[in-house]
Amino acid sequence: MEARGEKWREVVDMFIGEFEHNIDDKGRLIMPAKFREELGKEFVVTKGLDGCLFVYSLEEWSRIESKMQETPMTSKESRKFMRFFFAGAANLEVDRQGRILLPLNLREHAGLKKEVVFAGVSTRIEIWSKDKWEDSSAYSEDEMDEIAEDMAELGIYI
Repeated sequence: MEARGEKWREVVDMFIGEFEHNIDDKGRLIMPAKFREELGKEFVVTKGLDGCLFVYSLEEWSRIESKMQETPMTSKESRKFMRFFFAGAANLEVDRQGRILLPLNLREHAGLKKEVVFAGVSTRIEIWSKDKWEDSSAYSEDEMDEIAEDMAELGIYI
């Protein structure tokens, strides 16, 4: 029975959904309640790919960190990526009003000004400027068909 409960917990801890909020002049942003519950009080935010921020639970961050430590230091690309990913990271906590204070370097990386979109993407949350989100998530039906075919080649069927 417990194994079944553990499997259910894995599904529950997955981040899904899209939420819009505004960032204030001090760089504070309300973390969606649904994500706060799953992340816990403390988590990690870092520079993400495609011009957004990635948010990880401490557990997921630890898993990623362990895998990254396995990459060879002799690889120039590996060193570059580790600098990008880890040097830009920050441990954050939610305040009593459910807000987080995003450091300036992270806000600048993602171009966050006023309107922000939180997107749940399985094991992470992405934080986007609303404009970038609308541009990056606008796919034609043909594009999605092609992407789905590529995913099927990786063994992922929808």
